[in-house]
Amino acid sequence: MAFTSGHGGRAPLSEINVTPLVDVMLVLLIIFMVAAPMMTTGVTVDLPNADAPTMDVDEDQPLISIGYDSESENPTLYLFSEEVKLEDLAKELQEDPRVQKQQEVFLHADERVPYGVVVRVLTVVKNAGIAKMGLVTDPLVEE
Repeated sequence: MAFTSGHGGRAPLSEINVTPLVDVMLVLLIIFMVAAPMMTTGVTVDLPNADAPTMDVDEDQPLISIGYDSESENPTLYLFSEEVKLEDLAKELQEDPRVQKQQEVFLHADERVPYGVVVRVLTVVKNAGIAKMGLVTDPLVEE
């Protein structure tokens, strides 16, 4: 004599179908892989704190200065103390042994220089392979 469980001889299904879960996860993975590069199009710069102490910059420290000529209203670019064109800046940075030794550049820009010029210089520096950049400012003088 055989005993049955009353379900017509069938045991309940205990397996979960994971195929839809895998499909959804793959679609999400593709979406994030496509969207991630679009979120990192800016230039990464470590800005100094407002309460930062005054820092001494020695002569061997790589310094890019952007001056402003009020007569011609054109910015002038200097690497150390030598004038350089924006188009030649990447080449100069890659060939200068002082820059290659420290792998760090400081930028000092006149407050009248347009923001777009500063961003272009920062982009050239980053594309030249210099990962560390700092912004040099004058101390704030309260009037």
